[in-house]
Amino acid sequence: MSSRLSQLSRHALGRALHLPPPICDYAVRRAVPVPMRDGVELLADHYRPLTPTPAGTLLVRAPYGRRFPFTIFFGSIYAARGYHVVFQSVRGTFGSGGTFTPMVNEVSDGIDTAAWLREQPWFTGTFATIGLSYLGFTQWALLTDPPPELVTAVISVGPHDFAQSSWGTGSFSLNDFLGWSHMMSHQEDPNLVRAVVRQAQAGQRVGAATMDLPVGAAGRRLLGDGAPWYESWLQPPDADPEQWARLAVTEALDRVDVPVLLISGWQDLFLDQTLAQYRHLRERGIDTALTVGSWTHTQLMQRGASVVLRETLDWLGTHLAGRPSTPRSPVRIHVNGGAPGDGWVDLPDWPPASTDHALYLQAAGGLSDAPGQGGLTSSFTYHPADPTPTVGGRLLSAKGGYRDDTALGARADVLTFTGAPLPADLYAVGVPVIELAHHTDNPHHDLSIRVSEVDARGRSRNVTDGFRRYTGRSADVVRIELDAIAHRFAAGTRIRVVVAGGSHPRFARNLGTGEPTETGQTLRPATHTITHDDRSRLILPTGRPTPSAD
Repeated sequence: MSSRLSQLSRHALGRALHLPPPICDYAVRRAVPVPMRDGVELLADHYRPLTPTPAGTLLVRAPYGRRFPFTIFFGSIYAARGYHVVFQSVRGTFGSGGTFTPMVNEVSDGIDTAAWLREQPWFTGTFATIGLSYLGFTQWALLTDPPPELVTAVISVGPHDFAQSSWGTGSFSLNDFLGWSHMMSHQEDPNLVRAVVRQAQAGQRVGAATMDLPVGAAGRRLLGDGAPWYESWLQPPDADPEQWARLAVTEALDRVDVPVLLISGWQDLFLDQTLAQYRHLRERGIDTALTVGSWTHTQLMQRGASVVLRETLDWLGTHLAGRPSTPRSPVRIHVNGGAPGDGWVDLPDWPPASTDHALYLQAAGGLSDAPGQGGLTSSFTYHPADPTPTVGGRLLSAKGGYRDDTALGARADVLTFTGAPLPADLYAVGVPVIELAHHTDNPHHDLSIRVSEVDARGRSRNVTDGFRRYTGRSADVVRIELDAIAHRFAAGTRIRVVVAGGSHPRFARNLGTGEPTETGQTLRPATHTITHDDRSRLILPTGRPTPSAD
């Protein structure tokens, strides 16, 4: 049993996060061995609620260890509210046997863990899964062949297809997955001081590595003997489809038959996958709910912790414990930049009904309701030796999210198109689209598009992004869907479209030669030209959503 101080701390944390109060104490049995079919044992901590009427059982499978803060967010909070929690370290991490190879073993190991779970004398007969990020992937892996005892899942910012996450734009997501590989290589360092220093320097060291060429060798110098999988990730999916098929569990979307709560953030790197999951499950008639806040991946259990935990507990109370619950709409979204009275909004579905509002890119750098005349053009040159930098956006790193990007728009390799001050608030809710009459002198090129909001002082702040890599295309009308948004452009602010030829290091720079990402190092610039007519425009999905009562 926990100490009196620990109990008081749990009550204080619950009040701070506006959670329902704890109902019981709990005991923890640590490092419980769970056998897999190949003889490997995975270790798990079992949180046992000290109550004669447990609410149910939760399974959490993670590669990040069974320690703070995970012990709180996926252990004690739920155990103190009546749930048995099995918190397992996946294969090859934190004492679990075998070798950690990301994603590859999660289907079979999840099935074997569920088989072990049903044989335990304390098992409540049904269970749910919860978790975020990689912990979400392990849930999708289990849902490829759902055990009969599994009754619901709460998946937060959890991908189901790693190929889409890392190569979905045509370019490798360099910063996120080199940074993650670096973290995974050192997360079990027993020297606490060294681990703290390394973590403090991680952003700088990863950033420096992303500037070196070739990409593969630079990453290996950073990783040393760690992350042996990294080079295989630098091979695009069409070069090794069998390898990438092992890193996806897309069949789970067609096999899941239990209620699912999906949670994401407008600035989360897996936002597109969460929205695709919601749409697919809804079309199949699965009981599915979606919550999206104005968060990044790392902010989900920081700024978003209160909302995430309350909604998770409420969902589990309904779908696992069988308690009465306050009804909720299928979709709850947070309106970023909302005025007083905005904030959280309930919707019957996603995306909501909207009206297309077109804004046309003008040759003089303007953005207006009328198309440009006379076929005037604007041009810029992208130089891979000095790649256009990433500023904020859907990054895994702490540098992601909503950021001041004024300096980005001042670069010579960037075009900006800025509208007049808005006479009234303009709400954009849905998926914006950019269309460009576009030409380059180099068929190997990227397009990075951003919509920002410029305040009365001239400070610009990002709202949504889109990125695509093109090969063998030098003249075309391109169409790029930007990241989904729920945003209020306030009266008096101006809408800005930013057009660039790269966003490095979020995406590996385009060398302009078509050489492989891993080994290429020859650099060739690309000059981009936009023609200003009715083909070059931003289309915003506009219309103010109706706020919920709470």
